[in-house]
Amino acid sequence: MSYSSIDAGWWPFVYILVAGWFATDFWRYAGVLLGRRLSETSQAFVFVRAVATALVAAVISRLILFPSGSLAETALLLRLSAAVIGFIAFLLAGQRIAVGIGVALLVLVAGMLSGL
Repeated sequence: MSYSSIDAGWWPFVYILVAGWFATDFWRYAGVLLGRRLSETSQAFVFVRAVATALVAAVISRLILFPSGSLAETALLLRLSAAVIGFIAFLLAGQRIAVGIGVALLVLVAGMLSGL
């Protein structure tokens, strides 16, 4: 049986659903099972946390420096300002993520509406 052996309109969606589930959830379950034995202070766990943090920082940096869609029409200074002001609000609010995101979004929307 192969991908092209079934001639039905719904088949590509089922194939994507099953293949996507297996590709992601298999590794999630494996991580949960293998991660139980790791100490939070172990070198392996610290390394994995550092890599995950670096990946998130890289994605955020890419979204700020090289955006797509309507955000690409805004000035770089506006995007950087929104990120910095949102981070400062996050710290001042006792490290509440919703406050940081909300303030950054408000700065960005206000700048976009004012034509910056």
